[in-house]
This record gives sequence, C-alpha cells and structure tokens, in this order.
Amino acid sequence: MQKTYTPKAGEINQQWVLVDADGQNLGRLATKISSVLLGKNKPSFTPGMDTGDFVVVVNAARISVTGNKLEDKIYYHYTGYPSGMRQITLKDQLSKHPERVIRRAVWGMIPHNRYGRRIIKKLKIYSGPEHPHQAQNPKPLK
Repeated sequence: MQKTYTPKAGEINQQWVLVDADGQNLGRLATKISSVLLGKNKPSFTPGMDTGDFVVVVNAARISVTGNKLEDKIYYHYTGYPSGMRQITLKDQLSKHPERVIRRAVWGMIPHNRYGRRIIKKLKIYSGPEHPHQAQNPKPLK
C-alpha cells in the first residue's frame, strides 16, 4: 500500500519568481500567478500546505483586457456605513491603483481562508518596471 507523501517544513524550497505583466491578459496572468503561489507547478504540491513560491509582478499598469472591460467592469466596495457603496471602473482603478486590480484577480483564484491570506502575502506587485527585491534574485516565469 502506498501512502501519500507530505513534505516536511525543511524540505519545502520556496523560490522568487519575476512576472512581467506588460501586455498580458489580466485573467490569464492571474491564473499563472495563483498557480505559482499555491505551488501547483511543483512536484511536491500538497493541498493545504504552503509549498508555493514568492511572486514579484512588475509593470502592473500595462496589463491588457479584452472587449469593453475597461469601461464596463466595475469594482464595488462597501465602507460599512449607510449609503457607503462605492464603485470604480477598471479604467479608473488602473490609472489610480493598478496593483489592486491584479491582487483582486489573484485573490479570486486562491482559497478564502487562513491559508489563502498567508499565500496572498507572498505576492508583491509594482506598477512600474522597478522593484526592491533584487537581493532575492527572482527568476523570470516561463
């Protein structure tokens, strides 16, 4: 009888991955990022264990979307106060806070529990081409 292999804490090797979002489709990019964050690209993937890599995304302001999503897609936020429903279009969100667009797309593709909240902290997003993680020597995503 074969037993399921569970990696120990010392056996988990977490790398740093660099993703250039310039000209990439938002949904397809978020799928790749969430897969790397969860560790699904590794043979040691175990559900519920943090085996994924750190991801650094640059050029977040230069992503692309298909169709009329720039004007039609609306992000909603409730402040918690009466009549506190706020909304912003994708075009406005990309001009003000492009990091939030990618973070929200990736958050929708990972578990919404303690495990997911721990994983999303390993995602570093920057709107321009510069990032402060040169010391970690991130490898480009294939």
